[in-house]
Amino acid sequence: MINQLISLSLKNRYIVLFAALALFLWGAYAVRDNPIDAIPDLSENQVIVFTEWEGRSPQIIEDQVTYPLVTNLQGIPKVKAVRATSMFGMSFIYLIFEDKTDIYWARSRVLERLNYAQRLLPAGLSPSLGPDGTGVGHILWYTLDARNIDLGEQRALQDWYVKLALQTVPGVSEVASFGGFEKQYQITINPEKLNYYNIPLSQVLKAVKSNNNDVGGRKFELNGTAYIVRGLGYIKSIEEVENIPIGSLRTLPVKVRDIATVQMGGDLRLGIFDQNGEGEVVGGIVVMRYGENADRVIHAVKEKMEAVKLGLPKGVTFHIAYDRSTLIEQAVSSVRHTLIEEMVTVSIIVILFLFSWRSALSILIQIPITLAASFIFLNAFGISSNIMSLTGIALAIGVIVDNGIVMVENSHRNLSLAQEKENL
Repeated sequence: MINQLISLSLKNRYIVLFAALALFLWGAYAVRDNPIDAIPDLSENQVIVFTEWEGRSPQIIEDQVTYPLVTNLQGIPKVKAVRATSMFGMSFIYLIFEDKTDIYWARSRVLERLNYAQRLLPAGLSPSLGPDGTGVGHILWYTLDARNIDLGEQRALQDWYVKLALQTVPGVSEVASFGGFEKQYQITINPEKLNYYNIPLSQVLKAVKSNNNDVGGRKFELNGTAYIVRGLGYIKSIEEVENIPIGSLRTLPVKVRDIATVQMGGDLRLGIFDQNGEGEVVGGIVVMRYGENADRVIHAVKEKMEAVKLGLPKGVTFHIAYDRSTLIEQAVSSVRHTLIEEMVTVSIIVILFLFSWRSALSILIQIPITLAASFIFLNAFGISSNIMSLTGIALAIGVIVDNGIVMVENSHRNLSLAQEKENL
């Protein structure tokens, strides 16, 4: 069988060369299409359901939120396991799907079931899905270098400008903000004054909520021109909050400042983010979607950062705290150097021992074709180019070279024996 295959290849050498060229081009295309990452993604195929109910104990969260959701999400097709965690004010449910399940099909089925299960929850609760990323999806961490801006302004800049811009990059699932203070108007009510004016707390809450809203009206015509009536009511300063009327006492209006103190503060924090012991910073974590090319997404995010810099306040810049592309490029560079070194070494050895540049050329041709073809199988099995797979390819280069040297040396030996027989 092998002799017939060799004989057939020798008789149709141009077809063999054409097939080798086609295989190389196909492999080169597969190299460009194959996702590149530093570490292999071994995480489970999961969808996270998150529900927040502020101020409730873990037991109440378990009984009224987690248990109803878990019992209704268990019947989804292709689900292997359902895990749940209840904590103070929050509920997390992890739905583990079969490995071959399409993640976006799974998310759509979970959303369908949530639409039904939501009616079993207390009023006002709305479960949401976690980002469509994996446990190794944190590809880039950055901080804002803004020495002359307070942490509240930095967090507002991150949440309302930087984050929204970076989320538009293809392949980015989420940009999670960290550090700083989330600015808010804080109203500290004096219960004695509230009792003196005989105003219920619910009336104060309703007044503040209704006075922080824009409203629209009808249009009217004047001198042949139509005008749109609008009511501008969004709060812009502490004084506007203090002047909100909440009731009356003997025909005199009672305002928020009469029963409470108003200040600008930050939301409750569970921790801080410190950088190198130099103080608190504000930044974000870029999370990549399932199956994306990490190296390509990171470079796209960096290009977007250059555009975002143009809109930042003077003196504010980005500082990259963690960049996985460095490790990715080092892994790819290691394989490239290994390939070049072995090709040069093989050429020298074959030429020195066999005195044949054609034999060296045949071995050199085998290496890139074999490497390119390996990426075809990587794409077919859904395996990314990571440290593990690239290390295997680097080790396999030695096997390819050994095989080529053995075959070439054996061919020379058989040709030499055949020539000696002819001479005899």
